Amino acid sequence: MKRSFILVLALVAGLAGLAIGLAASRTEQPRAVKAMAPSTSSASYVLAASKAEPAATSPQSHVVRFASHPQPMPAFLVTDLDGNPVSTAAWKGKVVFINFWATWCPPCRAEIPVLIDLANRYKDRLQVVGVSVDEGDPADVKQFAKQAGINYPIVMADRAIVAEYGGVAALPTLFVVNPDGNVVQKHQGLYSNALYEAEVRLLLGLPVDATVETFEDTGQIFLKNAALATELPDVDFTGLNPEQKKAALKRMNSESCDCGCTLTLAQCRINDTSCPVSKKLAAQVVKEIASNAATPAPATPASPPPVSTQPN
Repeated sequence: MKRSFILVLALVAGLAGLAIGLAASRTEQPRAVKAMAPSTSSASYVLAASKAEPAATSPQSHVVRFASHPQPMPAFLVTDLDGNPVSTAAWKGKVVFINFWATWCPPCRAEIPVLIDLANRYKDRLQVVGVSVDEGDPADVKQFAKQAGINYPIVMADRAIVAEYGGVAALPTLFVVNPDGNVVQKHQGLYSNALYEAEVRLLLGLPVDATVETFEDTGQIFLKNAALATELPDVDFTGLNPEQKKAALKRMNSESCDCGCTLTLAQCRINDTSCPVSKKLAAQVVKEIASNAATPAPATPASPPPVSTQPN
């Protein structure tokens, strides 16, 4: 893709991100925003954004969703842009926001003031860490962070970190970690300040007017848990009995999607509900299993009676 065309797309995305950010601040509703990679090499990290999960429409009446059986935060020990060690082990007892972002991503830039504000007001009990997926010179990221007034550590992403967190399908992507070190939620796209603060206060046991709902992580946080899903986005299992549906899900968790995402069909359906390739392939799996079940097995021909060799 030519750089000039990419710059045009980035400008359009920036205007869209600004408009969405302003709308979110007025309505307090979370929005998912697509983030486009500036180069094909970045596309291995950043794909299309998934849909945002529904949340409350006012800061006084939030519905906050946390995983019912959260899994431990993948550990890492790296150095930040200032050369200081950053270890997940040091965050025990704090709420942690792990924010995957990039300097060229307009929604990421719109989210930075929200994270700065929360880091300031909950600095003793909230740890924000930015994981930059920029592929350029870290010095440029450091300069950007300084100009933006970022008050939390920034580390550079590598393939190991991205893989440990199940891949990053959209920017920004924010993992919410409870004080026990377990990941209770993942947000892809641009969400409201009020929602983030409600989550922080709930996890810290502070007063907040919010309702908590729980969900089982079947790929919404960690894609590896897609094997636990009994339903997949926009996949119609109508007509399959329980055993056939189980067989269909097993195939979708073992067969790869052809869209280039390197995920299984089930993971791709969860990760990117707009993907037409995984949707088509998943429907084909359902059709094949239903067709095989409807086709009667060929009858086994009856064995001819044995020929007697005894004399009459």
